[in-house]
Amino acid sequence: MKKLQDKKIAFLATDGVEQVELTKPWQAVNEAGADVELISLEEGEIQGVEHDEKKDKFEVDQTVDEVSASDYDGLVLPGGVFNPDTLRTNEKAVQFVRDFFQQHKPVAAVCHGPWLLVEADVVKGRTVTSWPSVKTDLINAGANWVDDECVCDDGLVTSRNPDDLPAFCDKAVEEFAEGKHLRQAA
Repeated sequence: MKKLQDKKIAFLATDGVEQVELTKPWQAVNEAGADVELISLEEGEIQGVEHDEKKDKFEVDQTVDEVSASDYDGLVLPGGVFNPDTLRTNEKAVQFVRDFFQQHKPVAAVCHGPWLLVEADVVKGRTVTSWPSVKTDLINAGANWVDDECVCDDGLVTSRNPDDLPAFCDKAVEEFAEGKHLRQAA
């Protein structure tokens, strides 16, 4: 049996998502047996990027208006600068993230993805990492920021950049298999 058989994992992203931060975790979670869905702000497709260069488009499965955290066993927040910056201005997307913490479900965020964690107000007292430019925002939100490849704090998995994806993917799959946070975010 695969580690994530019978698990359903949401990926929350929109235009400007760093493509490799969407595709590598998606592949890892899918290969571990999970059913994966791309959740976004609107129906249709989202535009992936490699830094500032457009890459592939990805079909959206459902919008944040159509889903609930209770429908899923875990959440992945890929980075890219534009992706989380756009998502954090949408209250339904922010609430979707917050609901995973309220339901004690694992969440994995990479690179700029933790901006959504700041907006959802779920990092106080947690140890996290991110792309360096997000460090101050995380610290100001009450997080303990560290410069490590991959950090896991009670079901919250964070990594810094695409180079960290192998460790990030392995730890995310492990946490999704476990299936819960040990404690609720403040």
